[in-house]
Amino acid sequence: MSPTSETAHGGRRLVIVESPAKAKTIKGYLGPGYVVEASVGHIRDLPSGAAEVPEKYTGEVRRLGVDVEHDFQPIYVVNADKRAQVKKLKDLLAESDELFLATDEDREGEAIAWHLQEVLKPKVPVHRMVFHEITKDAIREAVANPRELNQRMVDAQETRRILDRLYGYEVSPVLWKKVMPKLSAGRVQSVATRLVVERERERIAFRSAEYWDLTGTFSTGRTGDASDPSTLVARLAAVDGKRVAQGRDFGADGRLKSEAVLHLDEANARALAAALAETRFSVRSVESKPYRRSPYAPFRTTTLQQEASRKLGFGAKATMQVAQKLYENGFITYMRTDSTVLSDTAVAAARAQVTQLYGADYLPEKPRVYAGKVKNAQEAHEAIRPSGDRFRTPAETGLTGDQFKLYELIWKRTVASQMKDATGNSVTVKIGGTSADGRDAEFSASGKTITFHGFMKAYVEGADDPNAELDDRERRLPQVTEGDALSAEEITADGHATKPPARYTEATLVKELEEREIGRPSTYASIIGTILDRGYVFKKGTALVPSFLSFAVVNLLEKHFGRLVDYDFTARMEDDLDRIARGEAQSVPWLKRFYFGEGEAAGGAADAGNGDGDHLGGLKELVTDLGAIDAREISSFPVGDGIVLRVGRYGAYVERGEREQEGYQKADVPDDLAPDELTVEYAEELLAKPSGDFELGTDPVSGHQIVAKAGRYGPYVTEILPESTPKTGKNAVKPRTASLFKTMSLDTVTLEEALQLMSLPRVVGADAEGVEITAQNGRYGPYLKKGTDSRSLTSEDQLFSITLEEALAIYAQPKQRGRAAAKPPLKELGTDPVSEKPVVVKDGRFGPYVTDGETNATLRTGDSVETITPERGYELLAEKRAKGPAKKTAKKAPAKKTAAKKTAAKKTTAAKKTAAKKTTTAAKTTATAKKTAAAESE
Repeated sequence: MSPTSETAHGGRRLVIVESPAKAKTIKGYLGPGYVVEASVGHIRDLPSGAAEVPEKYTGEVRRLGVDVEHDFQPIYVVNADKRAQVKKLKDLLAESDELFLATDEDREGEAIAWHLQEVLKPKVPVHRMVFHEITKDAIREAVANPRELNQRMVDAQETRRILDRLYGYEVSPVLWKKVMPKLSAGRVQSVATRLVVERERERIAFRSAEYWDLTGTFSTGRTGDASDPSTLVARLAAVDGKRVAQGRDFGADGRLKSEAVLHLDEANARALAAALAETRFSVRSVESKPYRRSPYAPFRTTTLQQEASRKLGFGAKATMQVAQKLYENGFITYMRTDSTVLSDTAVAAARAQVTQLYGADYLPEKPRVYAGKVKNAQEAHEAIRPSGDRFRTPAETGLTGDQFKLYELIWKRTVASQMKDATGNSVTVKIGGTSADGRDAEFSASGKTITFHGFMKAYVEGADDPNAELDDRERRLPQVTEGDALSAEEITADGHATKPPARYTEATLVKELEEREIGRPSTYASIIGTILDRGYVFKKGTALVPSFLSFAVVNLLEKHFGRLVDYDFTARMEDDLDRIARGEAQSVPWLKRFYFGEGEAAGGAADAGNGDGDHLGGLKELVTDLGAIDAREISSFPVGDGIVLRVGRYGAYVERGEREQEGYQKADVPDDLAPDELTVEYAEELLAKPSGDFELGTDPVSGHQIVAKAGRYGPYVTEILPESTPKTGKNAVKPRTASLFKTMSLDTVTLEEALQLMSLPRVVGADAEGVEITAQNGRYGPYLKKGTDSRSLTSEDQLFSITLEEALAIYAQPKQRGRAAAKPPLKELGTDPVSEKPVVVKDGRFGPYVTDGETNATLRTGDSVETITPERGYELLAEKRAKGPAKKTAKKAPAKKTAAKKTAAKKTTAAKKTAAKKTTTAAKTTATAKKTAAAESE
């Protein structure tokens, strides 16, 4: 008897999903007899610190959370923030007759279901309920046809989790010791960072080359129209039979790859243009070929991320957040998939809409079938498509904003995938003539006409290169035949310069990782998020720019952990993990070989990979000998002319000469400087700027020396206290310190100004009730303070000049909420593609931000008002919308004070001291472990 049939006869069924939103949607489809509750993601995991590890475990197990000496047994603990939810699930289960585990149908979802079963220990029948879309029919079908837990998928996920823990917890501490605290290394994030760094290295090494060619506008001499223009524009292709050099003919060193091409400089190009001014030209050849373009496959995770980046300006993370909401609310199928396959139901729905919306002429005779191109794809999933057996058009969904835009993109792509090919013709015309000085010049023009748009009526894919021509773009040429005479209306000489390879964007980095078979599509968004959050990469516009910190990290990993950031090795490791998932290899022997090396594989080499010695030596051995790593050497990069860039614990800086020696120079490097912009000339500018301590003189009152310094948070002045001054304890004395005003600089501030700054806050006077009014300089600028009432001042100078009367006049005015007058925007960016409202850059209390009037997003590191592009502004807004509104933290009620007896107080104090002694060791271990936990990630 099926579970659905049983429900009709009474009983209570508990269905556990991952998210509350999904639970709410599914509850509406199941009705009475079913209780739907969320686990809210994973309910247990490897411990994040030694304090979470049960007392029976000692040694390395407490640090790693994995018992590497006993077949890599993981130690799982219920997350502290999930204990209340686990109790709730147990209580619901105690009142239920059946349990349905309805987590996502992928490795991660299968593992969550397994952990739920392990923790809840159900005594009632357990069913694994799977579905790839949240519709009424799909949910009821899933309830009626459950399956057993797939232990093989669980093992595969567990192996990945253990591998990533070992990688992160062993390699990250090396970075802490040799580069900077709180850094992290990860199996895929480190390789992704290396890709971004290598691209920047290519840009640094790149040498631009200048080349010239000619552009000619030729006329047929007849009257033209849209279908048969009278002129065509052609580019010089060859001179005296020798092809003219274009950008592709130059190497990264700025030199020609081959001498078989003609390199025109400016003088020769202008001379040739002049010599061709009176030349008679004719058509030498016309080559026409049929043009055919087939539709793009339906979306999978990576292609959706790439296209949402190109067309909507969404980052990978924002795309997945919006897609998650669409899935949970029943609009699209599961969004983490490697597959381009559509079910028969989906194909029928798409074909029906093609006929309905575009007509039968656009529908191919047979349904289109898309074979999976991704290695080890989980074909159980469909492609990403609109849910249901009848697709809702975007207008029918009632969606708005980002969700509408992304749904529309998915809907168009899915419908277009079942439409006919686009057809037409491509034409190449060669035009020739002899110059006044006897040189033969041949020009070339290419065109394309589309006679039947087919799928392009519904959808055209975007391009990563903003200058690339999209598929539906036509270029019509005049209808000419060989031998036709043409006249040159204009011939111009054009100069060009080769450009360095473009930096990765989120879309192109995802594409690169997938092509190299590194990582898995479901993890790409989190990988990019991690390298951005860790400060390894920042954004300039949509480009991913590596920080100098990432150069040091990658340098260390390449020199001392080369295999771990080798692209082929990482891809083969992914293959090994997939072999384990398919049951073709065993987890424990493979982990032994990876961690301990060949000799510890216990005869399991056949199951440990390709048998090519990739894992020889083992991870444990690699991280044991740290003496060979020169921290200064791996963090130093020569700039030129004796200048060296170094990555220190507080950021990057340039220096020249030796410390403590005459002539030594040092200067901090701006955090948002792209590495390829650090030239010798720019480094010289930095070194020429004042830095270090500026002695201003002695305070005539205290006798203390006053200095001006450049700090991490800006320039400031402070006093130097005598060595005998107590630094700690009840009598500790802190030096007076004050930030410089915005109008001041380190090399011009005077002793008098410094003393005045350090005199703040200044007492202005008192009001009629005797409440003191002070003038203070704060994080958000100068202000007055009277009790708890603060009022902003318009300038820093008022801190020293404002009188009591003026202060009282300010307080006599009603307190304004917000700004007295709206400031004009700093920059206008255009119309947001989602909200369709104008986007501007404004100045806020936390710095500049972009806004469309509804959503605000602060500019990030690497963004600036001067350089931010409209696309970058739209992307920041999309990411902010995807996060949803900020959650308000409820204020705790103040604790009631109760009188305590001295004896009780003494006992409490003693008890606290005893407890503190017992937990000292655990606390220290936990602190270290938390750093490690923060570092761990793919």
